[in-house]
Amino acid sequence: MTADDRERQWADWMVAGLGGDEAAYRRLLTALAPALRGKVRRALARWGVPDADAEDIVQDALLAIHLKRHTWRREDAIGPWIEAIARYKLVDALRRRGRRGEVPIDGLGDFLPGDDDPAENLGRRDAERLVDRLGGTQGRIVRAVAVEGTSIRDTAQSLGMNEGAVRVALHRGLKTLSKLYRVEP
Repeated sequence: MTADDRERQWADWMVAGLGGDEAAYRRLLTALAPALRGKVRRALARWGVPDADAEDIVQDALLAIHLKRHTWRREDAIGPWIEAIARYKLVDALRRRGRRGEVPIDGLGDFLPGDDDPAENLGRRDAERLVDRLGGTQGRIVRAVAVEGTSIRDTAQSLGMNEGAVRVALHRGLKTLSKLYRVEP
């Protein structure tokens, strides 16, 4: 399939999705993810930045595409519109990152406190106390994913939600936790 054929397929799925065809819209987002992932990873490599944040940038781009889908004009090519959104999300991520240096962590485990360290347990209790303040679905999601290490997929299935909604709730919950921590260290 050529790049033009692929973009025509994306445009067809977007048109169908805008018309209410959820399956076509899901196919569009599923097809966009790997394409965006590759572009983001290549761009991060060009900037000399490790691609650890690539998936977050891809998810931000997919969310922005979803939220701004009504701005795409059918008479315009969809590829440049998608690339512009992804580029803005990449630039945003690079700006947030700033000039932060990367430090290798190999061998750092020898210096970190173990599970039996009282300070570690105190920090864990404080974190759990803050998570308890979230309550509701957001609290369950943060506890499952961030504290217990459950995957997004498993958390979504256990709560009867889709993965995107779980990611959004997790992001908002972590943001709320950050605010709570600043108010009550």
